Amino acid sequence: MSSPLNVAVQMDPLEHVDINGDSTFALMLEAQGRGQKLFVYEVPSLALGEGTTSPGGATSTHVSASLRSVTVRREQGNHATFGEPVRRSLGEMDVVLMRQDPPFDMAYITATHLLDHVHGIGPGKALVVNDPRWVRDSPEKLLVTHFPHLMPPTLVTWDVGQIRAFRAHWRDIIVKPLFGNGGSGIFRIKEDDQNLNALLEMHFARSREPLMIQRYEPAVKQGDKRIILVDGLPVGAINRVPSGDDHRSNMHVGGVARKVALTERDKEICAAIGPFLKEHGLIFVGIDVIGDYLTEINVTSPTGLQELERFDGVNGAGAIWDCIEAKLKKGA
Repeated sequence: MSSPLNVAVQMDPLEHVDINGDSTFALMLEAQGRGQKLFVYEVPSLALGEGTTSPGGATSTHVSASLRSVTVRREQGNHATFGEPVRRSLGEMDVVLMRQDPPFDMAYITATHLLDHVHGIGPGKALVVNDPRWVRDSPEKLLVTHFPHLMPPTLVTWDVGQIRAFRAHWRDIIVKPLFGNGGSGIFRIKEDDQNLNALLEMHFARSREPLMIQRYEPAVKQGDKRIILVDGLPVGAINRVPSGDDHRSNMHVGGVARKVALTERDKEICAAIGPFLKEHGLIFVGIDVIGDYLTEINVTSPTGLQELERFDGVNGAGAIWDCIEAKLKKGA
């Protein structure tokens, strides 16, 4: 770009990130290396109100946040230096990275509605990555249901009878909350497991949300593959292998990342979903593949960039910024 970009990163506290594993930190390092000016803010500082009034009397909507300028470095315990917080319009930014972690609850959804007022390219707008409307309309575990030919057998329901019948048919199942993250609340229930009824009672006593039930895929023992896509195209993958005492492969719960290559089936899956991602402004996406099956399409705050670079030398953060800069140049 001809002049430095102003980049605001909407995220959880930067002070607490793992600098050797966090994908947002990798994106910030890459941006800073390109000369871009970085700012950070947290979701609770967002505010929407009236902005300026045009000569014709029309009043614009103004979205602001408490921004801190920041410089980042790969130094454990000294990885960020902050400026003082200043409330600024997000329309003064060129790019907003929406990188706070789920849960995908009403607070998350509300933040996407506020960012809708900012998203765009041009004066008073900022390119929000990923597109907030399509983040809102693409819950990770539900978006995949639009590609049923790529999924394992799946049921989404509140109906306990349907869940029992699904277990009776498939015998070995996975029970997932629809809007969780990091592997939290995921249970494997085998044919002879007597805990299914108690689990369902506990969930529905605490939540009005349905559950996702899927056939258990034994291939998960060989790993749950995270494939990174940039603007609809795969740039690489890592394999997340469960620890010996857990059926889950998420790194938040002890899964171990390993090097892995894309298979022909992986490429087929990416080719099937890629055009949708590109069309809807989902620039940075991480999909989960177990064996031959697509299980999730992660669009909120995908991870895996640092592991991908360590294993394969692929600069995924660089590919994402190349894409963002190209879109800004094209839209200018």
